[in-house]
Amino acid sequence: MVFSPPMRPIFDAALVNRTFGDPGVLIDLKFERRAILLDIGDVSSLPTRTLLRVSDVFVSHTHMDHFAGFDRLLRVCLGRDTGVQLYGPAGFIAQVGHKLAAYTWNLVENYETDFVIRVHELGADGRMQRAQFRSRARFEREPMPDQEAPEGVLLESSSFRVRTVPLEHHGIASLAFAFEERTHMNVWKNRLEALGLPTGPWLTRLKEQVRAGAPDDTPISVHWRTRDGPRDVAIPLGELRAKVLEFLPGQRVCYVTDAADSPRNRELLASFLRDADLLFIEAVFLEADRQHAARKAHLTAHAAGEIARAAGVRAAVPFHFSPRYLGREDELRREFESAWRKTETAPG
Repeated sequence: MVFSPPMRPIFDAALVNRTFGDPGVLIDLKFERRAILLDIGDVSSLPTRTLLRVSDVFVSHTHMDHFAGFDRLLRVCLGRDTGVQLYGPAGFIAQVGHKLAAYTWNLVENYETDFVIRVHELGADGRMQRAQFRSRARFEREPMPDQEAPEGVLLESSSFRVRTVPLEHHGIASLAFAFEERTHMNVWKNRLEALGLPTGPWLTRLKEQVRAGAPDDTPISVHWRTRDGPRDVAIPLGELRAKVLEFLPGQRVCYVTDAADSPRNRELLASFLRDADLLFIEAVFLEADRQHAARKAHLTAHAAGEIARAAGVRAAVPFHFSPRYLGREDELRREFESAWRKTETAPG
């Protein structure tokens, strides 16, 4: 499933693999020439051109099916000049360092560009420890100052932010993530035409100034060519905001995987997922196997549906189905839908 928000979407969100494959979601920020990944297990299905656009990777925890694709990302992106940022739970910096230390880097410092990997790990105290690994330093660990993560905010940009909450999973933390688009700005093209103004890069500058909170009297320069020659005008930001922009609430995409069905997790998720526009949530086992699910600290399809229902999410995609149910995918989907929509008596 590929999710595009209404109106002119700035992003698409989709599973990296099918429901029985390694967990992961790609969020493609179409107008920013970048993408982010939520977990990075098997990423062989992603084209090289997509991996080259990945700027940030959020890893729930470092079980192999959630982290093994880091090597593929590194191999594809090594040599580009933009680098990549990684985010994960406690101990994550050392684990990235161990991966990098497994290779021989006697030539990499001669590359034309310095490929920089910046790693953030969320501690139990809610602060982020940080370190960087540079190709020109043969990927030796270099400490960076700690950073606050207020309300679980890991990354904040002008157009979106990513938040997290740690969940219990068999004695370790597994991070759930929320991608939250800021207020979405649409341009009324008919109003532009009525004002005799063109489309163009100046609209991007206008939106950037609005997001930055620039004063209403900030001049916005518009330059274009007509049959009568070039034209240049400067229009106050406040006038343009009122006449040509429409403001819509941003979309929220949430991601939950490898979480025990515990009262604490349910309580955290009821708040964290509240009114999400789209939820990707694991539904590993059928409710008939709930004791096995409890031993593995995973959600059943029924439990996942109940969590989605309690949070009032608008759309939901169950995934991370156990291979034991190959050929029975419809059973997992029906069980999830039943609990989410509450259309029949709970199984079991």
